[in-house]
Amino acid sequence: MAPRGEPPHKAALRLALDVANGRHALSKFIPIALWLADAVLCSLIIWKVPYTEIDWVAYMEQVAQFVSGERDYTKIKGGTGPLVYPAAHVYVYTGLYNLTDSGKNVLLAQQLFAVLYMAALALVPPYIFPLLILSKRLHSVFVLRCFNDCYAAFFMWLTIYFFQRRQWTVGSIAYSFGLGIKMSLLLSLPAVGMVLFLGRGLGGSLRLAWLMAQVQLVIALPFLAKNWQGYLSRAFELSRQFKFEWTVNWRMMGEELFLSKQFALVLLVLHALTLLIFVTSRWLQPAGRSVVSLIPPMLRGQSPFTPAEELRVSSRVTPGYVMTTILSANVIGLLFARSLHYQFYAYLAWASPYLLWRAWPNMPVVYLLWAVQEAAWNTFPSTNFSSTAVVNVLLITVVLIYFGTSKPVKSGERKKAKASKKKT
Repeated sequence: MAPRGEPPHKAALRLALDVANGRHALSKFIPIALWLADAVLCSLIIWKVPYTEIDWVAYMEQVAQFVSGERDYTKIKGGTGPLVYPAAHVYVYTGLYNLTDSGKNVLLAQQLFAVLYMAALALVPPYIFPLLILSKRLHSVFVLRCFNDCYAAFFMWLTIYFFQRRQWTVGSIAYSFGLGIKMSLLLSLPAVGMVLFLGRGLGGSLRLAWLMAQVQLVIALPFLAKNWQGYLSRAFELSRQFKFEWTVNWRMMGEELFLSKQFALVLLVLHALTLLIFVTSRWLQPAGRSVVSLIPPMLRGQSPFTPAEELRVSSRVTPGYVMTTILSANVIGLLFARSLHYQFYAYLAWASPYLLWRAWPNMPVVYLLWAVQEAAWNTFPSTNFSSTAVVNVLLITVVLIYFGTSKPVKSGERKKAKASKKKT
């Protein structure tokens, strides 16, 4: 409450600060207001900024062959080359193909992607909300480029949304379908497996893993029946050679080292080691057990937990744990990725503000790192300096989240924590 006799301008400033810092009844309307402001911004971008053609025409050319009856993946090609995405990508863009007059109505496509952007933003918890709507590159990826990463990122956030609400089956289906759009979601697979294992137990997680495999089988069935080897080699090609000219992250290494097998192997080993460190010392914390004690019974096909332990462990799989674990795995994967392209920012832009604040709730630090990241991803073409910035911000994020999650608050301890805060 403002002191008596306080000048109007100071009272207005006090009110603004109270609202901005969550100390006023109006504070709860800030995310809604900013979400609506972003909707207006998307409309202005579509209206004022020229559309940039990169992959849309190629997507439509490939879909046209599918619509015409082609089911052999090795024969489906477009202006940018062969079809290299899983089957769900084909179905999503077939829908867009039909809605946009065979891809000719690009304006309508942009509007549909703006709706997708707003739907994805609605799924993202309003953590440091201003940073969630200020990204120039993210708006570009969605409404000016119409990349399939936008749909994959949407299903990643949809997976987190359902897992946070303990809707494990629906979340697993959402994740598998997103993976069926683009295999970039494989980066989050270790964390998804860990969340399901702790949240549903060994038996439940194995059943959900089988369900996800069935989803992949069903969506790919028309292509598998025609040429299963061709589908698997194209849709999930892990040995693809990336072009140095498009890389965002490792340009400073030089083209010769970037293309070398030794560099790829080093990144793979570092990725695996970092995941192992997070699994054993961070992601298994809700279990209250070491990984060494869990492995023997699992190798015998038995659950490492008693029914009572499963319930206790599952109760510790909180919404914060789900979001932190999945987004951490995603950022670790991006850090050690052989090559990042600009559209990969769809998986990072909304994740970084949360992870940074979760690890180190210091506003100047979070905003500074976000600004460096945003500037680096908006540098086109990438330079040695910008790629160094991209890699270092990812590295700092991973290090901060590791040290910042050393002592998670378990369920049952939350009320104690809140009570202690009230006493102090």
